[in-house]
Amino acid sequence: MNPHAKFAVCITDAEPDLERLKFYRVLPDASAAADDYLRVMDESGEDYLYPASYFVLMELHQAAESALLSAF
Repeated sequence: MNPHAKFAVCITDAEPDLERLKFYRVLPDASAAADDYLRVMDESGEDYLYPASYFVLMELHQAAESALLSAF
């Protein structure tokens, strides 16, 4: 797991609150990461814990990261 990644793409449709192939903002949470969970922010602005296996962490070019951050 990359502790510096700020975004992840969902790779499952097993969870009704997540959309497959959608980018989610990852919030730092060392305790959750130790248990193989990610804290992600949804479109409502709330953050939730989900299994890390539901996501692929993304390292983005600075311009892409800035564009996504401005969308949140």
